[in-house]
Amino acid sequence: MSESNSVPQNSPSAYESDTQTPSVGSQEFLVQFWGVRGSIPAPGAETVRYGGNTSCVEMRVGGKRLIFDGGTGLRVLGRELLKEMPVEAYMLFTHSHWDHIQGFPFFTPAFVPGNCFHIYGAIAPNGATMKQRLSDQMLHPNFPVPIQVMQSDLKFYDLTPGDAFTLDDITIETGSLNHPNTAMGYRVTWQGRTVVYATDTEHFPDHLDESLLHLARDADLLIYDACYTDQEYHDVKTPKVGWGHSTWQAGVAVAQAAGVKRVAMFHHDPTHDDNFLDQVGKQLKAVFPSGLLAREGMILEI
Repeated sequence: MSESNSVPQNSPSAYESDTQTPSVGSQEFLVQFWGVRGSIPAPGAETVRYGGNTSCVEMRVGGKRLIFDGGTGLRVLGRELLKEMPVEAYMLFTHSHWDHIQGFPFFTPAFVPGNCFHIYGAIAPNGATMKQRLSDQMLHPNFPVPIQVMQSDLKFYDLTPGDAFTLDDITIETGSLNHPNTAMGYRVTWQGRTVVYATDTEHFPDHLDESLLHLARDADLLIYDACYTDQEYHDVKTPKVGWGHSTWQAGVAVAQAAGVKRVAMFHHDPTHDDNFLDQVGKQLKAVFPSGLLAREGMILEI
């Protein structure tokens, strides 16, 4: 693992809640969903129950705050964090497609002096670091203020898929995901409990992804890219093969093969309204009873 700054070294049941409580307890492991949509925000009356914000997941682990991806859900999380100043958090990006970074310029706590954010991501195939990519989207004419206007302490760390590091007693492993221009998944383990964040990734047609299976092994919770159904993925007129995303059915196969206790289907397609996702949830429960569909505001205790 290369680094712009030195990396800090240092089967439980789950319940669901919609209460937004961003404080960090030293003896808890909570997962909260702030944005669950893929590709582009999908606000409106038909997406109210599951939410329209793009990818952002928070983990509050052993007194530390980990934030995965910075889609538009990051803006909502940032608004809540303003109640807790000063803030220190670890931000881990899977990749820099727009639906995973477009909330970063609107992340208000990053503009506040006294806050500190440790930002992790892999180097892109063209050699660009995460710092460069986050900076580029804030340059004219795309955005009115550059990243240098952010007055918090931003510390950047470059990762290579397969790297592992620790934050005190939290272990974080990384692995490659099958996605155009690459993406990276994360495995977070603390006190024998594990959550895996694996979006965006596309399943292989004839075998399971060994990298993903290793990352997800015996996890208490797998957060999985289930953008499509099998029917949509293989549709004769508009197939989604090669688009870099998976199906909930493939997610079940991965969860079963890896011994995962619970799976949260994530990165919902912007065309999937609440009623559609309700039906997917019923089908999921029928074959994997501990499975669920991620919703904005949902909190899972690990």
